[in-house]
Amino acid sequence: MENSLLDSSTPSSSQSSPPKQVLARHGKSFYWASLFLGTTLADRAARLYQFCRFVDDLADGDLSDRQESLEDIRQRLSGQSRNAGAETEAFIELATDNNIPLIAARELLDGMLKDQQPIDVQDKAELLRYCHAVAGTVGLMMCRVLNCQHSRADSFAIDLGIAMQLTNISRDVLEDAKMGRRYVPASWVDLSAAEIAEADPSCHNAVAKGVEQLLDLAEDYYQSALLGIQLLPFRSRFSINVALRVYRQIGWVLRRRKLRWWQGRVYVNNAEKALLSLRSLMDLRPRAVPQHRAELHQYLQGLAGVDSK
Repeated sequence: MENSLLDSSTPSSSQSSPPKQVLARHGKSFYWASLFLGTTLADRAARLYQFCRFVDDLADGDLSDRQESLEDIRQRLSGQSRNAGAETEAFIELATDNNIPLIAARELLDGMLKDQQPIDVQDKAELLRYCHAVAGTVGLMMCRVLNCQHSRADSFAIDLGIAMQLTNISRDVLEDAKMGRRYVPASWVDLSAAEIAEADPSCHNAVAKGVEQLLDLAEDYYQSALLGIQLLPFRSRFSINVALRVYRQIGWVLRRRKLRWWQGRVYVNNAEKALLSLRSLMDLRPRAVPQHRAELHQYLQGLAGVDSK
């Protein structure tokens, strides 16, 4: 399952291409948003993206030793190995320079390792913990890359990652099912990945209701993230707001298509991206940021960046 930062199904050459080229080719929504960051921050964001893209490609690839390779990278991030490849070393350099917590990167690898087994999510708690692993962690790391100085921002950054991942899951229900992965909780949809992959008309409505629940849940996290964006430096604030609105629009396009998940992926066109970017200007006006809604993290205790209650 691609994490929400990696919004392309095109095979990647992330190992050899410059970071900005990787972002432009394989993360079109986020490349658009990065155009508003300025050279230095955009370069950092692209370098983070390149590492995330690399491990995601590895997790979803067809190499026979992909699990072993992912475990090697995780060991390197834990300080238990000295050699895990140039991509990992480049990320560790980025993390050192920007105070990125390596625990977030390790939990990202845990999510990728989970995807090496058949996925059969049982309930909302398991779903949200998975979303934190593969996307909430990226939000945490991106906060550091974008020079955010507010510790309160971590909770909202996690929410943005989770919201985007829920959108990603709702968009890719059929594609994931064909890979033996069912992220829609069994408590919502009592169908196996194999049954969903067949896309028989008899299961269209049941799965569509599950997709709607995913999008409704994502909206709770998007609303929280919108509040927290105020804690970012001004220039970063606009770019991340654009990314939020563009990715959130995927869900609205899916709703506009009457939740016809069996018809495959939906996309946000360039005209919509431009309009959403203009609307993002309205969110730049200063406003107070309330306390984070603790209930959004009730299933995430003990994970990177989550306040203990």
